Amino acid sequence: MTDVLVIGGGAAGMMAAIFAARAGADVTLLEHNEKLGKKIYITGKGRCNLTNDCTRDEFLAQVPRNPRFLYSALSFFAPRDMMTLLEENGCPVSVQRGRRVFPSTEKASDVTKALAGLMRKLDVHVRLNAGVRNLRTDGNAVTGAELEDGSFLPAGSVILACGGLSYPATGSTGDGYRIAETLGHTVVPPSPVLVGLETEEDWPRSLQGLSLKNVALTLASGKKTLYTELGELLFTHFGVSGPLVLEASCHLPEPARGALLKLDLKPGLTREQLDARLRRDFLASGRKQLANVLPGLLPARLAELFPRLCGIPESLSCNQVTAPQREKLLNTLKTLEVTVRAPRPLAEAVVTRGGVSVRQIEPGTMRSKKFRNLFFAGEMIDVDAHTGGYNLQIAWSTGALAGQTAGDCQ
Repeated sequence: MTDVLVIGGGAAGMMAAIFAARAGADVTLLEHNEKLGKKIYITGKGRCNLTNDCTRDEFLAQVPRNPRFLYSALSFFAPRDMMTLLEENGCPVSVQRGRRVFPSTEKASDVTKALAGLMRKLDVHVRLNAGVRNLRTDGNAVTGAELEDGSFLPAGSVILACGGLSYPATGSTGDGYRIAETLGHTVVPPSPVLVGLETEEDWPRSLQGLSLKNVALTLASGKKTLYTELGELLFTHFGVSGPLVLEASCHLPEPARGALLKLDLKPGLTREQLDARLRRDFLASGRKQLANVLPGLLPARLAELFPRLCGIPESLSCNQVTAPQREKLLNTLKTLEVTVRAPRPLAEAVVTRGGVSVRQIEPGTMRSKKFRNLFFAGEMIDVDAHTGGYNLQIAWSTGALAGQTAGDCQ
């Protein structure tokens, strides 16, 4: 029998195992993959944006889904605590643009190595290729796990840290949701967030590969503004993606279809300043065609398409542009609208929204309200955040709190 059984060897699971062992418990970690931290390896494009060097309140402002639930976890194990833990275990870190924190080597594998090494020092028993079929219970207590090989592993406490459904190639199968539901927990249906958006219009697809930097994006549903921010957008084969769109996807209405993305292509200029710029350019360009002048304002591929988006002939010369046509150009430069058809599939999402309802988990301990010795951590809880290291820190913090509480119970 093991004191604390951790199911899942990702970010939350490894942290839970470390803190349970630090509390003096005998800990066993089960991972159904052939190695630990498989999803960590692909975060930050392999560089691992492991946290964000911000205060707790600044952090919570970046969590659109159930932020108050994380108050205790972030108070217990903050971003600075994670940075210190890695530094003390042979993985120096560096703070970069947007206070994003990376391993100094910019190798995600070094984060996993540091955590795996710490688990070895703490005598955590790690079993790879060990899938879990279900948990056994007795009254209001969990007694252990039934493994896929037919064996049973008894445990004093169990921490479920099985991840979500995003990036299934890393082993995110949703098994944790199934196990939680079997135990009577409510699972909010999983959906994709931090994901690209398919558009109703075809023209974004014709610009596939084009990136727009320093544009402002506003997500609106009806008359309601849901999100607005300045940053980078990418046109793709399905519509739009890039950092701005990924964050906007966290604020999509339900259903998402019909929501509007409004792009301000020149956020650094007021309407009056931009109108004056257009007047000057057109006056100076005389008989030049509109399509040959717009590249001074826009990337060439977008400039070529832009007159059609405004309903103006691209062959029109600048000295032929009427006041109403200039107004159309101005309006489209400041508010280019794209209609959302749907978010991309869950398999392409950075993070899974949904999971075990926070109403059934004690926020101060990560303990199930249904079973006295069952705990939850990481992405399988119904909490998600913007990009910038926040989601990994949620895994570290909830894992640390769950591990500490489970370890203290032994």
